[in-house]
Amino acid sequence: MSSLQAVSAQRLYRLIADQIAQKIRNGEFAPGERLPSERELAEQLSVARSTLREALIALEIGGLIEVRVGSGVFVSEPPEQGKYPAPSDGTPLATNAPSTAAEASPFALLEARTLIEPECAALAAQNASADQLGAIEEARSKMKPDLASNARNFAFDRAFHESIAAACGNAALQSVVTHIWDLCEANTLYQRLDKHFVDESAWRQAMGEHDRIVAALTARDPVRARHAMSFHLIAIRARLSEDIQQ
Repeated sequence: MSSLQAVSAQRLYRLIADQIAQKIRNGEFAPGERLPSERELAEQLSVARSTLREALIALEIGGLIEVRVGSGVFVSEPPEQGKYPAPSDGTPLATNAPSTAAEASPFALLEARTLIEPECAALAAQNASADQLGAIEEARSKMKPDLASNARNFAFDRAFHESIAAACGNAALQSVVTHIWDLCEANTLYQRLDKHFVDESAWRQAMGEHDRIVAALTARDPVRARHAMSFHLIAIRARLSEDIQQ
């Protein structure tokens, strides 16, 4: 089997997906075969694990692989005609979509949140009214780790973070936070990552992190609020980057 071609870490995850997809279509990764570990692939391709993770999720959505958390990543069986699906217009994944904010990668969206939301929390600790603090606490109380649907918790999670942005006292920042959450909700890769890696344990951790944010806001401590929000968002990134294969 020929080696995978290294790709600069600055290139889009779609370029990584193209390389792996071509190997699958050429038969170098056979149907039912488990791909090398994420660590091995990332080293061969000279990219960050997060970039590779996004590429694998894109390939799963495209029907070429199956991600089995705890077991690994496996090549899907081709459809009855014996060929794997190709992009609808015949172009590679890397050039098949416009480079717009709506196409931002999941980890790019998390990076944007990490830059903005801690400052919103710090401002909210200083500016939130009693009613706004009540709205934040109410949104937090609705999250339950054993909810049947991740979508319900996602909605409550969004309400929690948006209520903090609403309490920061800066309408422009509030609008930015709402827009980023809109992008997260509309992003197919982000939602698939959420489906695979955000389980009951992850929600329990997130709820504890939310409790620390609420405590800092209630104490009117902007430094603690900023730190608590930053810690929470970094922890989300870590949970979405956990090894697929145990």
